[in-house]
Amino acid sequence: MTKKLIALVSALLFTACGPAAPNMDDLAREYLFLELSMGLHDGGHVDAYFGPEDLQTAAEENALSLDQILTASADLAERLAAVDTGDDEMLGMRVTGLVARLHALDTRIAINKGEFPDFDDESLALFGSMAPDHDAAHFEAILAEIDALLPGEGPLSKRVEAFNDQFAIPLDKLPEVFETAMAECRKRTLEFIDLPEGESFTIEYVNDKPWSGYNWYQGNSISLIQVNTDFPIGISRAVDLGCHEGYPGHHTFNALLEKNLVNDAGWLEFSLYPLFSPQSLIAEGSGNYGIDLAFPGAARIAFEKDVLFPLAGLDASKADLYYELAALTAKLSFAGNEAARDYLNGKITREEAAEWLQNYSMTPADKSLQRTRFFDAYRSYVINYNHGKAMVTDYVERGDADAAERWTRFEAMLSSPMLPSDLK
Repeated sequence: MTKKLIALVSALLFTACGPAAPNMDDLAREYLFLELSMGLHDGGHVDAYFGPEDLQTAAEENALSLDQILTASADLAERLAAVDTGDDEMLGMRVTGLVARLHALDTRIAINKGEFPDFDDESLALFGSMAPDHDAAHFEAILAEIDALLPGEGPLSKRVEAFNDQFAIPLDKLPEVFETAMAECRKRTLEFIDLPEGESFTIEYVNDKPWSGYNWYQGNSISLIQVNTDFPIGISRAVDLGCHEGYPGHHTFNALLEKNLVNDAGWLEFSLYPLFSPQSLIAEGSGNYGIDLAFPGAARIAFEKDVLFPLAGLDASKADLYYELAALTAKLSFAGNEAARDYLNGKITREEAAEWLQNYSMTPADKSLQRTRFFDAYRSYVINYNHGKAMVTDYVERGDADAAERWTRFEAMLSSPMLPSDLK
């Protein structure tokens, strides 16, 4: 069975058959075939694909089982590990990256078969890193600061929710506010990064999703960005999503990878973005760090108070308190990791996870249940946002780099086959 399967994949994908070992382009095509085959079993596995259509057709026509994909993946990883990279650093990174992606693929196959690893083991296998543990005492110290900032009666989470509700963008103002924020994010990014000619995006407003925003990369430097309007959206989320999903976040990252690695270097494997792979830690980490990079210091607050508040028709008289609270609640982001870790490891129930989110991350009650839906769908993916940002921050700002050097490092990271281990 194993030999027959390998022969089938080779016949389907190798551009030149003969006694010589397949070259890297052949191996990359074989890799894409396996990822696309996995996508038929797991609808969320392939986040974007703009590669050769014949590989998608081959995957659909052959419809490999999970076990067949796993067998072929192991064989491909073995052949990749045997590639002599010599002193070619880029080739070494290419091979290492493909092997890491295949390891993540194997892990997703196990999960789809109902074999669930420990949360930390899973995140290491999929995303190349493990997030640190934080106990309740860590978050209680931050909550004490928030309580002092917003004194009053009733549960702290309710006080935070009521205060933040004053800064929700009215639904009829969302398009203008988001498009204005996105335009500013783009303008600031273009001051430091040359984007491919013709790059563009469209925005859609959607409902009933487990996430707040999503970038669906289409290829050819084009993105579809969706914003979930299930819950009130605070005014600060406009810049957050504009940077994270667009500039210098996901849209920028995908456009640079396509230009530099797919089009210029001919690395076909980067024509596919497997969501559950080490690429996601850098993608989400850079998306969140990009907010601070594009709007350093007080620049963001000034832009939002001067431009976005008036567009949304919001009173800016309490804006300083709003941003002070936002800075503190941001420190609670790792509380979501703890809820996901214990919930997915079977230590707490969904209801207990939602209660933890309310108490330790200041998530409103209805939104906390939505958050557990995210845990169900994306599992240990949650570490990529906060732990990923911390790793990217350490890498980009190492050695007290100034603003220009930070942008240079950031662009180089977005244009390369770096893995999370390369950030250390």
